[in-house]
Amino acid sequence: MTRSALSYQKWPIIVTVIGLTLSAWLGWVTTGTLSGLIGFLIIGGILAALEIALSFDNAIVNANKLVEMTPVWQKRFLTWGILIAVFGMRIIFPLAIVAIFAWINPFAAMHLALSDPDQYSHIIEDAHGPISAFGGTFLMMVALKFFVDEDKSVDWFVGLERNLRKFGSVRGFEIVIVLCMILGICQFLPEPKHASFLMSALFGLLVFMLVDGLGSYLDGMAGSTSSLGARGGLGAFLYLEVLDASFSFDGVIGAFALTTNILLIAIGLGIGAMYVRSMTIMLVERGTLAEFRYLEHGAFYSIFALSVIMFLQSLFHVPELITGGIGFSLIGYAFYRSIQHNKNEAAVKAAAGI
Repeated sequence: MTRSALSYQKWPIIVTVIGLTLSAWLGWVTTGTLSGLIGFLIIGGILAALEIALSFDNAIVNANKLVEMTPVWQKRFLTWGILIAVFGMRIIFPLAIVAIFAWINPFAAMHLALSDPDQYSHIIEDAHGPISAFGGTFLMMVALKFFVDEDKSVDWFVGLERNLRKFGSVRGFEIVIVLCMILGICQFLPEPKHASFLMSALFGLLVFMLVDGLGSYLDGMAGSTSSLGARGGLGAFLYLEVLDASFSFDGVIGAFALTTNILLIAIGLGIGAMYVRSMTIMLVERGTLAEFRYLEHGAFYSIFALSVIMFLQSLFHVPELITGGIGFSLIGYAFYRSIQHNKNEAAVKAAAGI
C-alpha cells in the first residue's frame, strides 16, 4: 500500500513542535522576556525554512544515490545520517571552524560560543571565504560529473548536455573547469587571501576525488565479495555525508546573519534537516525521480548554480533568499517540464491507440 505524502511528514512535524518549543524556552531562559521568547521562536522557524529552501536539491540528489544503495546502508544513512547532519554539521562543524581559526581547543570554542556569541560569529564570518572555496569546489565537481557522464541517456537542455557528454571521454575535463573557476576567482581576491582560498579549494577537490574514488572502488567489489562496504554501501554513505556537509555550509554561515546563538541555530537547522530527510525517503519509496523525467536534472543545475554562488561568496555576500530562490526556481521549472513531457507522451500514445 502506497503511503500518502502527508505520512512522510509525521516525524518532521513532531520534531518541529519539539524544536520550536525548545526555541521558545531558550528565548525565555536567555532573555527572560516575552519578546525574547517570541523572537527566538520566530528565528527558529525562519532557520528551518532557510534550511529547507537551500537543501531541497540535496534531497533529490540523495534520493538518486540512495536508490543504488543496499537497504542496510539506506537505513543507516537515514538514521545515522540525521544525527551527523544535526550534531555534526550544526554544532561540531562551527565549533571546529572556531577552534582552527582562533587556535583554541574545541571546549574553549564551545565556551566562547555560549559566553561571547558575537566574537564567535565574527570568527565564523572570517572563515567564510575558505569554507565557500571548499564547498564550491566539491559541489561543482558533483554537478559536472553528472553532466559529463557518457552513460547519461536523458537530456533536458539537449544541445548543452549532449555537448558536455562528448567531453566525458576526456580524462580530467571537469577538474580543468573547476581549476579555471578557482584561478578566476583568485584574480579578484586580495593577495593575502589567495593562499587560504587556494588551499581550501584544492582540499575540496581532493576530498571529492577520494570519496568518489572510494565509492567506485567499493561498488566495484560487489561482483567479487559480500563485504559490508560493497554494493553502494560505505562508499556511497561517505559520499552522501560529504555532499550533505557541502550543502550545509551556506545554511550554517547564513544562520549567523539571523542569530549568534549556536543552540538556536542547531535547533532551527535541525528541524529543516528532518524535512529534507523525509523528502528523500518519499522520493525513494514513491519512485518520484523516475516519474518526473527532468527533476534530477533540475537538482544538478541547482547544485552547479549553488557552487558558483559559493565561489562568489568569497568576493561578496549573496543573500540566502537569492540562493534558495535560484535552486527552487530551477527545480520547479524542471518539475513543470517533466509534467509537460508526461502529458505529451500520453497524448502520443493515445493518438497511436496504445
